[in-house]
Amino acid sequence: MDSKKLNVKGMTCMGCVKSVKNVLEPIPGVSNVEVVLETGKVTIGYDASKTDTGAFKTAIEDAGYEVVG
Repeated sequence: MDSKKLNVKGMTCMGCVKSVKNVLEPIPGVSNVEVVLETGKVTIGYDASKTDTGAFKTAIEDAGYEVVG
């Protein structure tokens, strides 16, 4: 399993954390998502053979947050 770390800007509450998890978890190949509100760090565990990692940024931005870095 591979993992990708992203910095997400714009999360202000646990509802935001839930929103980010809810848009990432359905992406094919994603096995787990960890979101740390205080730092804006999102760690995504996924199967590289089944996942288009570009979908991570798109899903987060479509939910109203910004991927930085």
